[in-house]
Amino acid sequence: MIKNILVPTDFSTQAESALKVAAQIAKKNGAKIYLLHILDLPIHLSDLMSSGASAAAPEAIFFMKQTHKKFEEVMEQEYLKDIEVIETVSFEDVLGGIIDSCEKNNVDIIIMGSHGSSGFEELFIGSNAEKVVRTSKQPVLVIKEDCDIFDVNDFVYATNFDDEDKPSLLAAHKFAKAIGAKLHLVWVNTANGFKTTYETEEKMNGMISNLPIDNYSLNIYNDITVEKGILNFAGSVNAGMIGISTHGRKGISHFINGSLGEDVVNHAKRPVLTFKI
Repeated sequence: MIKNILVPTDFSTQAESALKVAAQIAKKNGAKIYLLHILDLPIHLSDLMSSGASAAAPEAIFFMKQTHKKFEEVMEQEYLKDIEVIETVSFEDVLGGIIDSCEKNNVDIIIMGSHGSSGFEELFIGSNAEKVVRTSKQPVLVIKEDCDIFDVNDFVYATNFDDEDKPSLLAAHKFAKAIGAKLHLVWVNTANGFKTTYETEEKMNGMISNLPIDNYSLNIYNDITVEKGILNFAGSVNAGMIGISTHGRKGISHFINGSLGEDVVNHAKRPVLTFKI
């Protein structure tokens, strides 16, 4: 079950959308929420605070007070009533702060908002959500739009049914049960990687027969690319969210090969849950 949820926040509307979703999942599972704010201080103040020095600079104290004031305003929201929300502050970069907080607090899932990106912005700037998806060991749920009611009945998980995807598929099934959703497993068939229906069903059933999962459907969907197939299939079943695994490539390998998980996160309007292989 989900017991510890991390929500990184910059107190933006996108971050609040993620927090609303986290609140609903927390209520269903009796979970805690760790609300993490990355405090972007000048380097000399950041080093001072990170070292735990007793004599914090007045400027650092001011920023801390401002952050705590915003936290208290957030805690007044009705959707957080009866949920244990723990204020956490990091003086690291966004990625480092999130990774450290996950380790310290035994986090089960990260839920974060994203502006999304496309075109040149995506190529040269990317997004914090994309960096976290690429690196995090924990599942990452990315929320794009405001979600006052996170009531997901149908959860699409895209997979190639290879053995390396078994742990992620089981994690997706576990999450589906935690939110009370049906899991739709989909194989996207493209011209480049075409397989016959017989071949595909044989591979699907070969994996699924050995896994302890229930309340699911098996689907084959044909499209031009895998990414478009995932997005279009999700639309065809009116899915409340999409799940996919990611290899988390880094450096030049990531630049050349890209990542299907990150592409789906960037371009989907629905919430996307990623799992690191």
